[in-house]
Amino acid sequence: MLMVIAGFVRPDHGSLRIGDIEAIQLPPHRRNIGMVFQSYALFPHMDVFSNVAFPLSIRGVSKEETRRRVEVALAQVRLSGYSKRRIDQLSGGQRQRVALARAVVFGPKILLMDEPLSALDKRLREEMQIEIRQIHRDLGMTTVYVTHDQREALTMSDRIAVMDGGNIVQIDTPYNLYRAPQTRFVAEFVGESTLLPVSFDGEDVSYAGQRLNLATHLNRAPSDRSMLLIRPEHIRIAREGADERGRHTNCFDGKVQQKLFQGDQLLLKVDLAGGHEILVREPASHAAAGHSLEIGDRVSLFLDREDSILVPGTAR
Repeated sequence: MLMVIAGFVRPDHGSLRIGDIEAIQLPPHRRNIGMVFQSYALFPHMDVFSNVAFPLSIRGVSKEETRRRVEVALAQVRLSGYSKRRIDQLSGGQRQRVALARAVVFGPKILLMDEPLSALDKRLREEMQIEIRQIHRDLGMTTVYVTHDQREALTMSDRIAVMDGGNIVQIDTPYNLYRAPQTRFVAEFVGESTLLPVSFDGEDVSYAGQRLNLATHLNRAPSDRSMLLIRPEHIRIAREGADERGRHTNCFDGKVQQKLFQGDQLLLKVDLAGGHEILVREPASHAAAGHSLEIGDRVSLFLDREDSILVPGTAR
């Protein structure tokens, strides 16, 4: 899809409109689109200034105007003073900013970004997500950002389109996409999840014979093919016998099968009495306070009605 928008791939049929303009027949250089590639695609024999200025030079922009625009673009990506640096003198994050400056220096209508942070380490990637998000706000430029990293998509986007088999299966805000996925594929693809099969008797929805309280404003009409979506961070866990049940809380009993320490969190795998496994995340500080659970412990899991969401049981 990104290559179609950019003009590098011609679709077999259909329409591509940029604003009020039909762009299918327009060659790439006439679409006024900037692009940031996964591999940066910088010219190693040029300094930072020449790399950023390249789109202006092929458009015949004057030297004085080119210098002004390059200085503005470098300031926007927080690289003022780097114009004479060689590309091999830059860090990965700095190279990504140069690629971004080059993509926006000529004032495109749309910016396309093809997994631009995939080559960076986790810490730098997260820093660049925040920076690119801020640059996007400053520029006010429509940006299409492709990523397979669900957390990155949630962090970066105003709207997210999830694609499966070449089709958009849901397009929504990050919050709605995470909280109310419309298909099983979206529920499993975006974020961590456990899906439990439920029964529906025409009135009540239940799991393993236990009636469920559901967030009705987030749910579609239930059926016998529906599944209960549970996010690991929405579960409250306690040793068996603790009672947090209430009118608006669902409770599941089980046994801890696995425990993984992940720094700020503990990831627990629990076997439910209904015969399914569920993932639970709890803050690691609970362990420091003496409330840690061990493998084999019997536990009760509590899920609020507001976090109890149904999705269709079919894969697509």
